[in-house]
Amino acid sequence: MPSYVSSRRSYTTSTRAPSSYSHILPAAAATELRLEQAVQVSSEFKHLRTQEKAELQDLNDRFASFIERVHELEQQNKLLETELLLLRQRQAEPSNLRALYEHEIRQLRAAVEEARHEKQAAQDHRDEMEDVLKNLQKRYENEVLGREEAEGRLMDARKGADEAALGQAELEKRVGTLLDELAFLKRLCESEIAELQAQIQYSVEVAVEMEVSKPDLSAALRDIRGQYETMAQRNLQAAEDWFCNKMSVMTVGSTRSTESARSAKDEAGEYRRLLKDRTLEIDACREMIQALENQLQEVEEKQSCEISAMQDTIGQLEEELRANKNDMARYLKDYQDLLNVKMALDIEIAAYRKLLEGEENRLNSLLSSAAPYLLSSRLYSPSLFTEDVITASQAQQAESSPPQEEEEEEEEGEQVEEEEKEGEEEEVAEEKEDEEKAEEEGEEGEEAVEKEEEGEEEGKGEGYEQKEGDEEGVKEEEGEKEAEEEVETKEKSAKTTDKKV
Repeated sequence: MPSYVSSRRSYTTSTRAPSSYSHILPAAAATELRLEQAVQVSSEFKHLRTQEKAELQDLNDRFASFIERVHELEQQNKLLETELLLLRQRQAEPSNLRALYEHEIRQLRAAVEEARHEKQAAQDHRDEMEDVLKNLQKRYENEVLGREEAEGRLMDARKGADEAALGQAELEKRVGTLLDELAFLKRLCESEIAELQAQIQYSVEVAVEMEVSKPDLSAALRDIRGQYETMAQRNLQAAEDWFCNKMSVMTVGSTRSTESARSAKDEAGEYRRLLKDRTLEIDACREMIQALENQLQEVEEKQSCEISAMQDTIGQLEEELRANKNDMARYLKDYQDLLNVKMALDIEIAAYRKLLEGEENRLNSLLSSAAPYLLSSRLYSPSLFTEDVITASQAQQAESSPPQEEEEEEEEGEQVEEEEKEGEEEEVAEEKEDEEKAEEEGEEGEEAVEKEEEGEEEGKGEGYEQKEGDEEGVKEEEGEKEAEEEVETKEKSAKTTDKKV
């Protein structure tokens, strides 16, 4: 303070009386002495100044690196924003894809339902054909039984025909024997008649010879001859009647046997024709049943292949949706981490900015305080270096500055440190909260995905479970919208903090 007053006084004297050099020279010598003392005293301050310069250079380098890092992070932020926009567009597009998938799933379910109805109709038709086959089998069995009965009757008729043929042969043999016997009897009768005629002729001749001596025997012979003729006629008539009766009986039996055999043959032919028709119908029904079973098997295989392909496509789409959701959650988390890093860097930059502004203010105050002394020193000692003047003025100000300013600076530094600590604590708390929220959102997303998968799996069999899956999808979309709103609010808060900084 006294050096500053003396310099000020010397300046006033020089302005008042520039021509009186006798008063100015001793004052200049005094100021030079004081400056030398100030230079000697401020050597340590110069050393501190060099250290401060090095620290400022280091801080400038760090500040430049931080600025480069900020630029890089801003570029990454822009890239992430573009990726976020793309993901949002893709997230907006999957709604249409979801509708398309749901429409396709509904169509596939309708096709499956139609195939199920066709399968049911085919099964009903198969049951009907099985009933028809059973009826045909029963009819076939009945026809087989009738055929067996007809064959039995035919065998009986054949046996009867054979027996009739044998009887006819026996009767023919008997007729032959009877005819032979009749011929023999006729010959015998003729021989007897011839003998009798010969005897009668002889007797007549004898009688003629003995007409005189013997009585007439012609009457007796006529009687005997008549008796024999009547007996022969009676026997012949009886034999003819018996033969005619036997022949009529045999002809009636043979005609009956031939008629029964003919009817049995006709009936057997009819049964053969019916059996052939039934076998042809059974073969046609079997072929139709086989064709229907083959067609049903082909339809079932085709439907099973289509259902498996649709399930594979649904699984692939679900995997893609799950991967997209996981990527979305990861990108959101990375974006949140980058926002947190950006906020931390913004806070650190603001702190460095405050420090630099404080240093600039301090340097400006030092320069403003050293300005009068610099003017006086330039008037009286032009050979003095500006650096020495600044150091001297800083030393003078340091000597002249009261302890209150130092205390205020210390308090300001403590306040800045406290603010930095509070900002760091708030940043750590926000990071923890963001991480917890991100974890909760990821868990909610996984739960929603699991619920959606369960809803879709259960919705394959029942309709109301599909509605639950749709509600879960709506909840998931609401959760994603809430996450996007939280991200937007965080971006707005970051922008407001940037504006405040």
